[in-house]
Amino acid sequence: MLALLERLVNLNSFTDNPRGGDAVGEVIATELATIPGLSVRRLASARFAAHWIAESEAAKASPAGHVALVGHLDTVFPPGTFEGFRLDGDVARGPGVLDMKGGLVVVIEALRALERVGTLPSIPVRLAIVSDEEVGSPEGRPLLQRELAGAGCALVFEAGRAEDRIITARRGTGAATVTATGKAAHAGNAHQQGANAIWALARFIDWAQRLTDAARNVTVNVGKVSGGHSRNTVPDAAEAAVDFRFVSLADGESIMAALSAAAHEAAADVPGTSVRVDSAISRAPLARTEASAALYREYAACARAAGLGGAEAPLIGGGSDASSTAEIGIPSIDGLGPRGSGFHTKDELIEVRTLAPKAEALASFLLGRRLAGR
Repeated sequence: MLALLERLVNLNSFTDNPRGGDAVGEVIATELATIPGLSVRRLASARFAAHWIAESEAAKASPAGHVALVGHLDTVFPPGTFEGFRLDGDVARGPGVLDMKGGLVVVIEALRALERVGTLPSIPVRLAIVSDEEVGSPEGRPLLQRELAGAGCALVFEAGRAEDRIITARRGTGAATVTATGKAAHAGNAHQQGANAIWALARFIDWAQRLTDAARNVTVNVGKVSGGHSRNTVPDAAEAAVDFRFVSLADGESIMAALSAAAHEAAADVPGTSVRVDSAISRAPLARTEASAALYREYAACARAAGLGGAEAPLIGGGSDASSTAEIGIPSIDGLGPRGSGFHTKDELIEVRTLAPKAEALASFLLGRRLAGR
């Protein structure tokens, strides 16, 4: 497992580096193809690296009720920013070692173990690996919903949390681009002839930030602002990027409406300007349901039997592809990769001793489902 993980981490697969992502995908596909009883398909992408599907003979014969395993091969680190695999005792470090190449290695090893004991062909399991998760899965979301339709449950092998806590709920995510337009003028000679787009945008930002409501787990964050030409020119254009998060689709839609209202108010406060908001929900929330809670308990028993923790994680603020599967009614749990910390930072690491138990937990879960006739 470590040897495979090292190979994957040493290949840069930044989302906007499709050549590197394809290299990682080919390594994974080759590993999967060496497991008898699995068939592997490549799904080409016009913008990103290719996506991949692997399925057992039972899943290929009938998709109804199969177990969906979900992962992604892309990382957040552009080439040259954070590179290389490093092993330091029981800690492995490197880009994607936790998020989530470690999780992919766990899945591959569990499937290999089941093949070795002769049970894999009869277990209906389908693995979907997308290449654009870190940018919200614009291709991955419809792909997952098409390829995994009919699944009885979905297990997502994102970064494992402290104490191996299993994720059953995530907030939904949304994004907005805000464009303010004014009229340029010389700041000294013709100040009154100008209309300051940055001022209008600033008014919008103040309104937008006030939409955060901690009691409802709603947050709005203006994370990037640009605009203007020089200090002595009244700016005619400015732009902001906004992130918003929520626990219900109704809240997400309410935020979008409130952002549009804030834009109208901001423009009215600064005569001669206009403010436009282009917003969309990127991921639906992963809501905890009775079915997903039962799935959590079933998987947690396997995790504990493998020597891992099995507690339930609190609500998670970040999104994942678990939301895409849950959105079409598939009970979904997440955070099943190796235990670690520092994802999306240069301190990213995993605890090596959790790799094999995580694979054991998955293999036990899949075998238990087969024995139970599910």
